[in-house]
Amino acid sequence: MDFDLSEEQRLLKDSVERLMVESYGFDHRRKYQNEKVGFSETMWTRYAELGLLALPFSEAHGGFGGGAVEMMIIMESFGQALILEPYFATVVLAGGILRHGANEAQKTKLIPALAQGRMKLAFGYTEPQSRYDLFQVETQAKKDRDGWLISGAKGLVLHGDTADKIIVSARTAGGPREQDGIGLFIVDAAAPGLMRRRYRTQDGLHAAEISLENVRVESTDVIGDPAGAFPVISQVADEAVAAVCAEAVGCFAKMQSITLDYLKTRQQFGKTIGSFQVLQHRAVDMFVELEQSRSMAMYAAMMVAEKDATQRARAVSAAKVQIGQSAKLIGQQSIQLHGGVGMTMEYSVGHYFKRVTMIDTLLGDADHHVRRLASLGGLIDGQENGTQSEEVPHG
Repeated sequence: MDFDLSEEQRLLKDSVERLMVESYGFDHRRKYQNEKVGFSETMWTRYAELGLLALPFSEAHGGFGGGAVEMMIIMESFGQALILEPYFATVVLAGGILRHGANEAQKTKLIPALAQGRMKLAFGYTEPQSRYDLFQVETQAKKDRDGWLISGAKGLVLHGDTADKIIVSARTAGGPREQDGIGLFIVDAAAPGLMRRRYRTQDGLHAAEISLENVRVESTDVIGDPAGAFPVISQVADEAVAAVCAEAVGCFAKMQSITLDYLKTRQQFGKTIGSFQVLQHRAVDMFVELEQSRSMAMYAAMMVAEKDATQRARAVSAAKVQIGQSAKLIGQQSIQLHGGVGMTMEYSVGHYFKRVTMIDTLLGDADHHVRRLASLGGLIDGQENGTQSEEVPHG
C-alpha cells in the first residue's frame, strides 16, 4: 500500500489545517458551543465554500469525487480542532446512505443542497433496545396506498435536533433481529407525527431522541429496496467507523502535544516535570499508542472501499479496537500528567478525553469489535475457517 499523499491531498490537508488554526481555537469552540444551534453556522458555510461538504459525492451531483483517504484527512484535522458542526452526521452518515442507496432523482434533489450547506441531514439508526446491533430494528413502516406510515422511536440521533431531514431505518417485514426486511426512509423533520427531544452529549455535541407516530412518507422518499437496506447500512457504518478512527487520531495528536507542552513548562521541586524519567516513559507510551492508532486508521481508510465485505469488516473492526484501547491509555495518561487541572472545564485536554471516550462507544466499542473480529476469524484472512464474502452485521 502507498501511504504517501498526492499533491491534491496535501493541498487539502494544508487548507483544512489552516482553517482550523485560524478559526477553531479552544476559545472559538466555547463561543460556538453557546450559539443557539450548538455550533457555528458561519463555520458550516465556510466548510461549504471550501468544498468539504461536497467532497465525497460524485461530480455529477455537485461533488468532487473524494474517497476515504480524503475523508481521513478532513476528519483528522477536525479531531484536532474538536469541531462541533454536524459534518459526521450529515456528510458521513446520512451522506453515505445517499451515495450508496439513493436513486438518481433523490441524489439530484438532496446532494447539491447538502454540498452547498443549505440542508443538514441526520441518520436515525439506533433504538433503545438495539445497543450496537444495526439490524435490531423495531420501528415499523406499513404500506399505505402510495406511501408508508412509520411508527417507532430512535435514540441518539446525532444532530437530529437541527437536521432538516432525517433518514430513518424501519422494519417492513420479518422479526426484530433479522437483517432482511429493513428499509430506509427520508423523513422531513417537520412532518406531522414526528417529535424531537434535544439534548447535549457528554462531549459537547448535540443529539435528539426521535419518536414517530404514523409519520407519512411518500414512495419517492424510500431509499432503495424497502426490505433490503441492511447491506447499505452496514457499508455506511464501516465507512463511518473509518472516519471516526481518523478523527480520534487527530484528538490523540492534540492530547499528546498539549501534554508534552505541559511537561516542558510545569515545574516541581525546582525542575520541569518533563525532566523526570518516569514521566518521560509515560510520554513515550502515549506516542507509541498515537502511532499505532494512526497506522490502523490509515489501514481502515485504505480498506474501506474494499468490495469484499468480510475483508472490509476485518480492517475497520481492527482499527476500532486499536482506537478504543488507545483512547483509554492516551486519555488517562494525559489527564494524570496534567494533575487536577486536566479535569477542569477551562482546560482543553479533558474535553478531548470526553470526545475520544464517546468515539469509542460510537458504532460499537472496542469489546464489540473484538467480538466481531473474532467471529470473522481475526484480522488475517480466515477463508480456511469457512468465512464467506458477504455483508457482515455490526453485532
